[in-house]
Amino acid sequence: MPKRRILRLFRPYRGSLLLVAALVVGSALVSLINPFLIREIMDVALPQGRTGLLTLLALGMIVASVVNSAFNVWQTHLSTKVGQLVMHDLRTAVYAHLQRMSLAFFTRTRTGEVQSRIAHDIGGMQATVTTTVTALVSDATIVIATTTAMLLLDWRLTLASLTMLPGFVWVSRRVGGERRAISRERQRQFAELSSIVQESLSVSGIMLGHTMGRSRSLTDTFSAQSRRLADLEVRAGTAGLWHQSTIWIVMASMPAVIYWVAGMTAGGGMAVSLGTLVAFTTLQQALFRPAQRLLSVNLDIQSSLELFARIFEYLDTPVDIVEPERPVKPAKLRGEVRMRGVCFTYAGADRPTLRDIDLTVPAGHSLAIVGETGSGKTTLSYLVPRLYDVTSGSVTIDGVDVREMSFDTLASAVGVVSQETYLFHASVSENLRFAKPDATDEELVAAAKIAQIHDYLMSLPDGYDTVVGERGYRFSGGEKQRLAIARAILRDPPILVLDEATSALDTQTEQAVQAAIEAASAGRTTITVAHRLSTIRDADEIIVLDRGEIVERGTHEELLALGGRYAALVARDSAPVA
Repeated sequence: MPKRRILRLFRPYRGSLLLVAALVVGSALVSLINPFLIREIMDVALPQGRTGLLTLLALGMIVASVVNSAFNVWQTHLSTKVGQLVMHDLRTAVYAHLQRMSLAFFTRTRTGEVQSRIAHDIGGMQATVTTTVTALVSDATIVIATTTAMLLLDWRLTLASLTMLPGFVWVSRRVGGERRAISRERQRQFAELSSIVQESLSVSGIMLGHTMGRSRSLTDTFSAQSRRLADLEVRAGTAGLWHQSTIWIVMASMPAVIYWVAGMTAGGGMAVSLGTLVAFTTLQQALFRPAQRLLSVNLDIQSSLELFARIFEYLDTPVDIVEPERPVKPAKLRGEVRMRGVCFTYAGADRPTLRDIDLTVPAGHSLAIVGETGSGKTTLSYLVPRLYDVTSGSVTIDGVDVREMSFDTLASAVGVVSQETYLFHASVSENLRFAKPDATDEELVAAAKIAQIHDYLMSLPDGYDTVVGERGYRFSGGEKQRLAIARAILRDPPILVLDEATSALDTQTEQAVQAAIEAASAGRTTITVAHRLSTIRDADEIIVLDRGEIVERGTHEELLALGGRYAALVARDSAPVA
């Protein structure tokens, strides 16, 4: 993965980063003052009894510590702020990109996987983005400055101290590769665990687990996945542990080696003063600590590279339904829908779902789409709001291709009510206003009355402030459908797409919802995907799909008289249940 792309994330905050770098360099330079002050104290002030000089040198050490601490606090605050802003930008970029993805992307991607990448993957990068980069600059500066200071004190002792550096680098690269591989597997396991939690601990998941007697089995599955994650965490925490321990042993032994070298060579022309020796070993320890942190930073970066890769994978996923650069802005839409030569094939499918569809729905008229399961009914209806794009052909509204309209224009032109109603865990009024945030209370009431749900809402203790519960589980299926209808018509769209909105309801509830649909459809172009044929008898036109092709079309009476597919569907729909 190009590291330049990661660095580009910080580009908007160049000014703050330059200040952080200045503070880091300043802190590193100030920290080098004390060893030289110590040398002067031990070689000059104490042996010569110069108390005045001793006082000044001691005060200098205190001032250097205070300045160094102030620089560290300032740069930590700035770097943390910049890091969090970068995290915010990355989270927002991923979320915004996913919002642009088509329905097809989410039909093939588990919700838990999406949640894992936004929460765990970006969260896992937090330490790297907020502190690691600053630590890298700080420690690198300290290493360079400290090495320079050691050379000024005694170049021969410096060479002896750096003999282990190649070994440190080799260990770092070896452990880094191991941790990166573990990190990749760990994030996959996080995603799997998130998916299990999201699917099995939702209201629907709990109901399914209880009614199917699979609660214990689900727990065992979760336990097995959690155990795998725990094992990966142990491997991640202990990767290269023995290598690192060896480095620490060598680091701890180096002062003893330096003392031994200085002592053994004292008579051979390498005399070193006591002050220089103490100052050198002080610098040596100051060198090895950031050097060790640099190795750890490298390991953290290696682990984080995989997280960046997973995030960039989402950001690089092409958007297959894009908004036109110069969208057509039609005048007030009447709602005429036309399809010409429409074909559609799902990605990876071996045959088209829709073939050679030609139809016209005049403004204010109603079209019903019927057919066997898998015939392409829902797919056809979803082409109008552009939830999918045609593979070939065109879909137009009042003569304008839907691919030439802005998303906002299309959303205001087409209202959709699907079979699976989705309601947020919020109040009724908040759910309704999701369609029109600036809607007045009067508009909410008007929409609810058209959907024939107003009287029921007013019978509740909290009325429109009633919290619907997760996915609306505090309401019945028919009540949720009528809320969905109210939400759709609150935008007052000229076209209404109804995707089997009553197929899962009992007969009595279906009648109530059908009455709401009829009220909502008045004066609008309505495209209905029908499962129960009794609900579309009065449609201006009915088309019958078979294997993605229109095989029959006409009114209810015309199709019955034809005695073909539609007549057979009606007969089957009307047959008493044994």
